Amino acid sequence: MAIQDWKNKLPINKRGSLLKRPDRPLRRPVLLAFAFAFAVLLALGLSWFWSREPDLMTVANTSDSPVVGALTTITLVNVGETLLNKPGGYLSNDIFLPSLWLDNIPQWEYGVIIQIRDLSKALREAFSRSQSQSKEDKDLSLAEPRLNFDHANWIMPRTEAEYSKGLEYLRSYHTRLHDADQQDAQFFARADNLNYWLGTVQSRLGSLSQRLGASVGQKRINTDLASDAQTETEATQSSASPDEFEIKTSWFEIDDVFYEARGTTWALVHFLKAAEVDFEDVLLKKNAQISLRQIIRELEATQTPLFSPMILNGSGFGILPNHSLTLASYISRANAAIIDLRELLDRG
Repeated sequence: MAIQDWKNKLPINKRGSLLKRPDRPLRRPVLLAFAFAFAVLLALGLSWFWSREPDLMTVANTSDSPVVGALTTITLVNVGETLLNKPGGYLSNDIFLPSLWLDNIPQWEYGVIIQIRDLSKALREAFSRSQSQSKEDKDLSLAEPRLNFDHANWIMPRTEAEYSKGLEYLRSYHTRLHDADQQDAQFFARADNLNYWLGTVQSRLGSLSQRLGASVGQKRINTDLASDAQTETEATQSSASPDEFEIKTSWFEIDDVFYEARGTTWALVHFLKAAEVDFEDVLLKKNAQISLRQIIRELEATQTPLFSPMILNGSGFGILPNHSLTLASYISRANAAIIDLRELLDRG
């Protein structure tokens, strides 16, 4: 009876013969393999698309009656919105794939953020105030701290939300600049104000040039107190340091420094073009327009498309190129021109 019951359970067709069970042992692994391959290709495609740096934007006055400072302010807003709304959005605080394994574009974003913060600080402390004891602009005093929010925070609140609020306050300031009835919103295009901001730019570019140049390692003389006699009655420092030291950027950080510099110079091109318009009268009086245009030209050269799949780190005079040294050369020339421009602005 047990055998007969077992036979009754076998699959039988209409002719009474046994049906063969389908042989499907490989179907599931093959489907899983195809799904995995598709997911990998999709992630690689998104990684490539999201890692593309935005092109340079057009900076020009579109208003029939341009207001001093309006172009600088709206350019700052446009740069911030490009940072947040480029392909892939803002990636520095993403914790999921494929953003998690991307590090080049977050470093580019960091370079842009630093310049946004520096210009918003100059707006709040210098451009919008007639004197050192003048009252701060109400919108700029709220915009700057939000733009200085942690660039990598992903929850409660998200970085994007804080930056968006900061940009909204900048837009409010921009709107008030155009309103003749709101005279508390001002932008003072003076030589000392421009010099104040350029001092910060000079410091940033000098640091980046040094870090890029350290990609091959350099022995340097300690020049920390080079301009002062190191005696008991002259300048001192908190702790002793060697007369000669070697600096070298870690191999793992070379591409990070490179893309941070690219983001910095990308943002600066736009801000300097806007400053050329808003500070036109000052630059003409100081005969400094050509100097500023040369700075812009050098920084535009840093945005030349990179055709190499990776950042090469040749030994300077070796067979392979060194992308960091090439970028450092443009930044160093721009920084030297900024020093000359600041000297022109200091002259009466």
